[in-house]
Amino acid sequence: MPSHGRSFSPSMRPSTMREQTAEEQYGAPENFLEIEVKNPMTHGSGRKMYTDYEIICRTSIPAFKLRKSSVRRRYSDFEWFHDRLEREVARVSIPPLPGKVFTNRFDDEVVENRREGLERFLQIVAGHPLLQTGSKVLVAFIQDPAFSKDQYSYD
Repeated sequence: MPSHGRSFSPSMRPSTMREQTAEEQYGAPENFLEIEVKNPMTHGSGRKMYTDYEIICRTSIPAFKLRKSSVRRRYSDFEWFHDRLEREVARVSIPPLPGKVFTNRFDDEVVENRREGLERFLQIVAGHPLLQTGSKVLVAFIQDPAFSKDQYSYD
């Protein structure tokens, strides 16, 4: 069967191809997402003590409203968020959070282990394309400093 298109040998290049610039080679990828959970801070005293964590997001993904954001969330917020994701998007298996800790929960090692687990959790869920487009709460949880669980009722 005759071919109507042009064929190229490996040494031939179409005239439309060009070398990439250094910015294109080493710049940020077209769609990138970086999520960090860091700077744990413990607040309160006695039975009212809790630790919250800073969530830093850098992205070019259109589903996210801001290119760079920083918010603070506590573990109970993550628990609510996890539950909400499971209810919202049934087709996606939501990874577990790091487990609840009942003793020595404010020790540096315990706080650091939890921070690492929360970071892994957020990186997985924030990077999931179905959650980026199908979740009503994902972007707000990660980026909105005025985020409130009360804004989201269970449908």
